Amino acid sequence: MTNEYFWLLISKNLHHMDISAARTFIAIVESGNFVSASRRLHVTQSTVSARIKTLEDALGRELFIRNKAGCELTPAGRQFERYARAMVRAWEEGRHQVAVPAEFDHILSVGGQFSLWNGLLMRWLSEFHKISPRTALRAEVGAPQRLMREMSEGVLDIAVIYRPEHRPGLKIEELIEDDLILVTAAPEKPLEECYVFFDWGEDFREWHAAVLPSIRSPGLTLDLGALGVDYLMSVGAAGFAPERIAAPFLATGALRLVPNSPDFPYPAYVVFQERYEAPNIMESALDCLRRIANSAPRASRV
Repeated sequence: MTNEYFWLLISKNLHHMDISAARTFIAIVESGNFVSASRRLHVTQSTVSARIKTLEDALGRELFIRNKAGCELTPAGRQFERYARAMVRAWEEGRHQVAVPAEFDHILSVGGQFSLWNGLLMRWLSEFHKISPRTALRAEVGAPQRLMREMSEGVLDIAVIYRPEHRPGLKIEELIEDDLILVTAAPEKPLEECYVFFDWGEDFREWHAAVLPSIRSPGLTLDLGALGVDYLMSVGAAGFAPERIAAPFLATGALRLVPNSPDFPYPAYVVFQERYEAPNIMESALDCLRRIANSAPRASRV
């Protein structure tokens, strides 16, 4: 089946589809099975199955083969994937543009993990608004999985996250060469007595187990992101934190570097739509973000 024929088939049957069916198809592809997709979309499994059945009836092709491990795409499903993503992105772009107030020319939707708003994206919001006052901005905080999903669906135009995933239609660029550094708010205490394990992801957990097997947490594991620094200072504890966030507190003495401790590379990335409707606006937004990222504080190693 040629791509041209497949697109003609889709176009002919578009009136039988709705955007929720395309979203459901993408959710199954990304989560691997119908059950996970139903949880992700907050609908019942029967609703997911019904949407896919409607989609397959409209296209006249089976899209998934179910097996014990979950499901996999048929050849027709693999072909349909890029069109489904294009449909959802086109819908979101159209919805955003219709919603643009009359005094603005464009709308730019930006998302970021909580840790990356403090000192980075908050500054970017202020500076970019001055550079491009006729661009309406929509901003949100979210977990990386949700931000990547909304990037794939075209809900977001830009996302700043620590662990991006490569998806069709998206570009990824390293933004900040950050490190996780071991800091303490109680330098007089032995590390073993005040250490708190902050969960910075699977790669960090594996590295920590290999490099620092002797450091044990006193039964306390936290996934607080940037709020972890506030916790360390409030209770007088030690733990790993992003250097960019810890640097101002190290400069004032509120935190201290633990001597001879290793660092864990923890770069942040910007993910952006390859085909944004106004390329000059996108490039201006990215340039502003790069400039702010390059001025991010670093900790003194003296």
